[in-house]
Amino acid sequence: MFVFPGGNFHVVIACMAIGYHSYLMKTTHLRAMLMLFFAAFASPAMADQNDPQLIPLFEKLKTAPDYEAAREIEFYIWHIWSKANTAGGGLLFRQGVQYMNDGEHEKALVNFNALVEIEPEFAEGWNKRATLYYLMGNYDRSVADIQRTLALEEHHFGALSGLGMIYDALDRKEAALKAFRAALEIHPNMETIRRRAEELVEETEGTPL
Repeated sequence: MFVFPGGNFHVVIACMAIGYHSYLMKTTHLRAMLMLFFAAFASPAMADQNDPQLIPLFEKLKTAPDYEAAREIEFYIWHIWSKANTAGGGLLFRQGVQYMNDGEHEKALVNFNALVEIEPEFAEGWNKRATLYYLMGNYDRSVADIQRTLALEEHHFGALSGLGMIYDALDRKEAALKAFRAALEIHPNMETIRRRAEELVEETEGTPL
């Protein structure tokens, strides 16, 4: 999932649409056409979660003295994560994000479904679909996609933060705290995540961070 700069929680209205399943059935043919079309635009690998530039960036992110110092590092990490390995995949990704930002969730889902099928090793494709499912109120599917994201990129502080947010919303406080702690281990300067983790420590009477 996506965490805005500074680690602020985004304001969400869960909006699972009526007739959602029927919509997906209607868009199956469109999905197939999109996949065939965009697969034809395959290009050599560019960058994704496997980019070696990420290794020193994560080291710098972990040791940054404050968020101001970490902000530029975080930006470059998101930039690398967001690069699909094919031109078609990149177009699906960008269009899906635009649809999601515009609140056109069904259209975004068509794009992200096609994206994870043609580029199943692209972690950020799974993460963006996890974010979309979260916005749609489908927490189970969001968690499943977060798990796929983390299987491909274990350092994904955005996915871990999103996992904590879901567990927190479900009142699974210990699970939320575990996810937030894992995120902060990678990106210690997400202040809102840290504050919520500290609150959860008090609420669960666990050990201090």
